[in-house]
Amino acid sequence: MAELVYPPVVGAAHTLFKALDLRIDMKGTEHIPPKGGAVLVSNHIGYLDFIFAGLTARPSKRLVRFMAKESVFRHKVSGPLMRAMKHIPVDRRQGEAAFDHALDALRSGEIVGVFPEATISQSFTLKTFKSGAARMALDSGVPLIPMALWGTQRLWTKGRPRNLGRNHIPVTMRVGEPLTPEPGETAVSLTERLRNRVQELLEAAQRAYPVRPKNADDTWWIPAHLGGTAPTPAQLREAG
Repeated sequence: MAELVYPPVVGAAHTLFKALDLRIDMKGTEHIPPKGGAVLVSNHIGYLDFIFAGLTARPSKRLVRFMAKESVFRHKVSGPLMRAMKHIPVDRRQGEAAFDHALDALRSGEIVGVFPEATISQSFTLKTFKSGAARMALDSGVPLIPMALWGTQRLWTKGRPRNLGRNHIPVTMRVGEPLTPEPGETAVSLTERLRNRVQELLEAAQRAYPVRPKNADDTWWIPAHLGGTAPTPAQLREAG
């Protein structure tokens, strides 16, 4: 069946990013397979992450079916678009239905996008990974494609106002080589290996990021361990 909605939406996003003069630095896209199923796994630091993560598949002429919370599909604007783009709704009370939906997509040769932290990391560091992505790879026999993005939190993230003006904000993305389950590997060990690889890619993206804070008030988007003023994971747990 022809994709009538997804390609124009991707094109519109690309046009918007050009209008905002975003400085997109994307490397490793050759690791996105040109055909066949795969699980694309990314860190999660902003509300627009799924759009940027999806752009990494554009050079391979692939479309990514992202798993997203079910409430997005009920919205009068985003709902019809999400369904038309064949994204996968996740009702956390009935997670197995979404898991089975994702498996069907993978077995039919689709790329499924997953944010295994489940929610935006307000510390901008990696949270604990849920094991769903690894379980999908094990059950469907497809590879995991790890990636990391950096800078998207400066555009729009939890607890901060949107910054969608023409501010030339850089966004850096790094895609890693596919991870395939080893013989006898469990979802737990594969998840740990996956998280370690995403961490490496995140650190590479941070090192490559071309902007440093201009003043003390512009350090909110930088993790505390890198000298910024973002809350630490411990502080967030205490406040939560």
